[in-house]
Amino acid sequence: MTSPLEKLCEERGMRMTGQRRIIAQVLSEADDHPDAEVLYRRASRLDANISLATIYRTVRLFEEVGVIEKHDFGMGRSRFETVPEDHHDHLIDVKSGEVIEFVDDEIEKLQIKIAKKLGYKLVDHRLELYGVKLTDT
Repeated sequence: MTSPLEKLCEERGMRMTGQRRIIAQVLSEADDHPDAEVLYRRASRLDANISLATIYRTVRLFEEVGVIEKHDFGMGRSRFETVPEDHHDHLIDVKSGEVIEFVDDEIEKLQIKIAKKLGYKLVDHRLELYGVKLTDT
């Protein structure tokens, strides 16, 4: 079965090798924001011959054609997610590294208001919040 990410890659003219298909499948199935090492562990369960270098090359290609986004959440490793259909922001737990996606209409409106107040039309943004669970403080 073809993964959504694989279909998108093909639509953008990318040649899909067997290992690229596996990496696309792993990314499509991810419900988190895996880094390259996590992708490697997951992909190598499906193909023991896949290398970490292949993971790095493939995510760079996927990013170049605009089917995944790379995030640097300040923990020393880039994390990846498929390009979302709908906009969302991120809350990162600085202790566990967990990434929580959220949408908040008030924040969206406030960002537009701030840009306008400063004489700009907001065309894009990326919001990352960093915190610790209240129970951990």
